[in-house]
Amino acid sequence: MSSSYTSISPEKLSRLIGTAAAPALVDVRIDEDFAADPRLIPGAVRRSHLDVQQWAPSFTGQSVVVVCQKGKKLSEGTAAWLRCSNIAAEVLEGGHVSWREAQLPTVPANRIPARDGRGRTVWVTRSRPKIDRIACPWLIRRFVDPAAVFLFVTPAEVEAVAERFQATAFDVENVFWSHRGELCTFDIMVDEFGLRTPALERLATIVRAADTARLDLSPEAPGLLAASLGLSRMYDDDLEQLSAGLLLYDAFYRWCRDATKEAHNWPNSKVKS
Repeated sequence: MSSSYTSISPEKLSRLIGTAAAPALVDVRIDEDFAADPRLIPGAVRRSHLDVQQWAPSFTGQSVVVVCQKGKKLSEGTAAWLRCSNIAAEVLEGGHVSWREAQLPTVPANRIPARDGRGRTVWVTRSRPKIDRIACPWLIRRFVDPAAVFLFVTPAEVEAVAERFQATAFDVENVFWSHRGELCTFDIMVDEFGLRTPALERLATIVRAADTARLDLSPEAPGLLAASLGLSRMYDDDLEQLSAGLLLYDAFYRWCRDATKEAHNWPNSKVKS
């Protein structure tokens, strides 16, 4: 399939995923194909091509990449309908099959919590986040569910709030999404969501080092720790801190992915006596 302005290659899309500039991803595979491979491209949501005219308005103002099994009729038709609604829409070349053949990461659908009536996953954790409780929401927003909602509550009430509000608790004791042995919650999410890429493995080491006071694990960890503690002093509102923290982790991720070999060398200068 040749590239065009209405299609995008798996390689190009993979470079966008995980960044703030990533398009919305819509998986329109039929149930039979999805059941045979129930994994999603990171950040994708499932929709039916049959009712595209009903759900199209929810993507107004966004760019969209449509994914079907092989990048043919279902994604082509769905993307065309979206463009009729003035939504910039492209097709993933080769569809889900080409993504898997390229050995790019996929998220097991059964690891994604149930969504609310507006199609969002809802998570709850302790208030006054520092490192893990900012890093994990960043990972979820960038690679699992861009629309995810995060509730920060009094530590003693996390599990009760999770039960009453159908939210998924994380980074507290005795829940699935939490520390295990020497691994922090961010490590667990990277593993369970199938996101073990070199960049995220590198970032996970930095987060673990900063979060568990083992700064010797990574030379970048003291910087993350200092920035995280600084953010916690700058913001009284946890959601405002989260918004600022997303940019921090965007920067660390791009360094982990693209800039680990770069260095800033100050030009040598001679000091006159």
